[in-house]
Amino acid sequence: MSNQTLETLLQHRTIRKYSDKEIPKEIVDSIIEAGFRASTTGNMQVYSVVITQDAENKKKLWELHFKQNMVLEAPMVMTFCADFHRFNIWCKQRNAEPGYDNFLSFMTASIDAILVSQNVAVAAESYGLGIVYLGTTTYNADEIIELLKLPEHVIPITTLVIGYPAESPPLTDRLPDSGLVHYETYEDYTPQCIDEIYAEKEASQLTHDLIEENQLENLAQIFAYKRYTKKDNEYFSEKLLKTLVKQGFMKSL
Repeated sequence: MSNQTLETLLQHRTIRKYSDKEIPKEIVDSIIEAGFRASTTGNMQVYSVVITQDAENKKKLWELHFKQNMVLEAPMVMTFCADFHRFNIWCKQRNAEPGYDNFLSFMTASIDAILVSQNVAVAAESYGLGIVYLGTTTYNADEIIELLKLPEHVIPITTLVIGYPAESPPLTDRLPDSGLVHYETYEDYTPQCIDEIYAEKEASQLTHDLIEENQLENLAQIFAYKRYTKKDNEYFSEKLLKTLVKQGFMKSL
């Protein structure tokens, strides 16, 4: 890995404010090419990417992504999809009956799509562009499918907003390596280990401000009771599962 690539990775920032400066086509083409060099299962490339640049179409996506304004501000929104549709057509045209209407195939294609998106993200940042991932993609997958006219066996997995930054936020905190890396086998966490792993995050000024703002006891409660609640997780899980069935990925169950 080159020093420049390593520096790009280590300096990643989540950008939520963008200028309206257009991205030159040659840069767009370059980051797409970098994306498609990502690892892929069996060299099948069971993914697709929908690029949205039109203002009206971005506004429709903005609605589906919980009205996050960076969708409107940035010049380009890329929706990465798990896609066995194209591969299935190819198989049938070559007298090969495809067997990819199942959950494992959905997972295979989802991994492919995520790998591509991360390559695109790193390539974009190497050109001085900013990016932010939208986790809301799977929340409203069914509506995004309708908007983008995605056929059977295609599911939106994640979305990248890409553009020139209009802010320079500090690096986001990360847990220490000791809390994330296991050698040979998984070593479970003792209460003392958990305290040590989360000590710096819990002691930050940002955490202090969030606790005060939400009037809760600690950061864990903010995640569990405010950000990613059991009620919301169950609702969006059920919604996504229904979408998987509708798109033809669960026929073996």
